[in-house]
Amino acid sequence: MSFPPPTHWLFCILILCLTTDLAAADNDWRAWRGPNANNIAAEGENPPVKWSESQHIRWKVALPGRGHSSPIVVNDRVLISTADEAKQVQSVLCFERASGQQLWKTDISLGDFAPKIHQKNTHASPTLASNGETVFAVFPQFDQIQLTALDLEGKQKWQIKAGGYLPLAYQFGYAPSPLLYQGTVIVTSEYEKNGFIAAFDQQTGREVWRIKRPEKMNFSTPIVAQIAGRDQMLLSGNAKVASFDPRTGRDLWSAPAMWIVSCGTMVWDKDLVFTSGGFPLKGTMAVKADGSGKIVWTNRVKCYEQSMLAYKGYLYAVDDNGIAYCWNAQTGKEQWKSRLGGKVSSSPVLANDQIYLTNEQGKTFVFRANPEKFELLAENQLGDEGFATPAICGDQIFHRAASRASGKRQEFLYCIGE
Repeated sequence: MSFPPPTHWLFCILILCLTTDLAAADNDWRAWRGPNANNIAAEGENPPVKWSESQHIRWKVALPGRGHSSPIVVNDRVLISTADEAKQVQSVLCFERASGQQLWKTDISLGDFAPKIHQKNTHASPTLASNGETVFAVFPQFDQIQLTALDLEGKQKWQIKAGGYLPLAYQFGYAPSPLLYQGTVIVTSEYEKNGFIAAFDQQTGREVWRIKRPEKMNFSTPIVAQIAGRDQMLLSGNAKVASFDPRTGRDLWSAPAMWIVSCGTMVWDKDLVFTSGGFPLKGTMAVKADGSGKIVWTNRVKCYEQSMLAYKGYLYAVDDNGIAYCWNAQTGKEQWKSRLGGKVSSSPVLANDQIYLTNEQGKTFVFRANPEKFELLAENQLGDEGFATPAICGDQIFHRAASRASGKRQEFLYCIGE
């Protein structure tokens, strides 16, 4: 009997490990905007369309404190950040994916909360990010941004001061989530003085690169997409739509925007990128990402805090006042619009050709991603407050909502599934 040489065995083991890791990643939701960085669930996902407090709730757990961050799902775990405003403690919590049992809670920082933030913001708004082994948490700490790396057991691996954050003119708090790219974790902080974007090594926290930003406020999270044959880190705000090389932070191209401040994350279709804002002017725009910076189309619809969805050649959006839109992505032609109702801060998520959108009153609308007509499938109520964007994976929806039914505000984390 003959055996393959040792190198062959090692190669097989490596392939098996990589395949297993990729399979787990496909069934996870490890960061802001999900597995494909576009808020579209993996192909084949089939989450429920209808649910209520008594229907299709696999588990429900109370969360301490307050936060607007989304849950992330990593292997057999669900993780989320929160902030106890009374005690001034920012924490990461971990739950068993199957049962909702709390596995651990790690307090990241104590004290030094910003004295003032916007009433719609929290001290735990950035969503966590994970590479499958390490969890990265970004929290504002009075005049700085703190970046912490935890293992999946909640033990701290390293913690650094990523940079400063001390807005003066608009004390609205901090929002951008960490972005993972090729072994680095990228952190954004844009305000009137010493704003920056910086990349740090995921293993050690060592700084890899850093760029200065204009001395203006902004709240958007950057995202990396492969467009026009290269990886581009896209960011809207500071009166620009901009693209950077995520390996170095170098400017690739930019185009003037109609607004100074934006909050949503950019989306893309073919060689066009899309963004919406903002303050002081409002609008939505499409820009060529081939380096020309050509503005292809604009309109006056404002999606300020929430991001949009680009899917199969069409751009779907829900504005601040709960009006849903569908545009032809390449031309900007309006296909339809329909009023859902309620103010909106959460971003739409797509799974199985269905769009899920939660308003600030905790109602989630489900409608078809159909450019021909608006087709409402369901309206689902959980609690009476919804700011976080749900995560969809494993045919389940992981969602954060709050309720004042008991007379006191209480946040909950839900697992919704059939």
